[in-house]
Amino acid sequence: MAAGEARKVIIYGGKGALGATCVQYFKSKNWVTADVLSLLGDQKVDAILCVAGGWAGGSAKAKALYKNSDLMWKQSVWTSTISSHLATRHLREGGLLTLSGAQAALTGTPGMLGYGMAKAAVHQLCQSLAGTNSGLPPQAAAVTILPITLDTPMNRKFMPDADVTSWTPLEYVAEMFYGWSTGENRPASGTLLQLVTSQGQTQATPM
Repeated sequence: MAAGEARKVIIYGGKGALGATCVQYFKSKNWVTADVLSLLGDQKVDAILCVAGGWAGGSAKAKALYKNSDLMWKQSVWTSTISSHLATRHLREGGLLTLSGAQAALTGTPGMLGYGMAKAAVHQLCQSLAGTNSGLPPQAAAVTILPITLDTPMNRKFMPDADVTSWTPLEYVAEMFYGWSTGENRPASGTLLQLVTSQGQTQATPM
């Protein structure tokens, strides 16, 4: 990178709570954030953060099982797949791609089948991207975060009596992404990183 050249980041899902926090944080560090269409061509970015996603419950008996499963696939797997393809075209050598998984999807999720299946697929995608001939640029890293519950306005709205000291702050994630993007404490490519928060303190633990 030439001296003085602005760093660039693509944040997929920038309108959501985590995405908006990441956009604000990276802008505060004088990084350039832009729509994907404006980055077509030969330009390269330093990081691609896929923070799109959603949640839906439902067991195998749920009437909305197929609808919810399809929605979860589109919100988590398709966005991660698109971000991965963008990385092959627009991420610089040694750049960073982050995906959004879920700690719950490490085991069975009988009460939220669609969500669990989609997030487990994201985990597999991340590990595949770390392999030889995945298509990522040389020395680029794909890392997936596995939060339990993020401290978002929607979660606070729908779970008003929950213990929020066990929820992971959005600012913690944004700061961590920024560090990785600048080469600070970046996990190895293919890492699934659990985010466990207790009494307001978050620990990031590789699987």
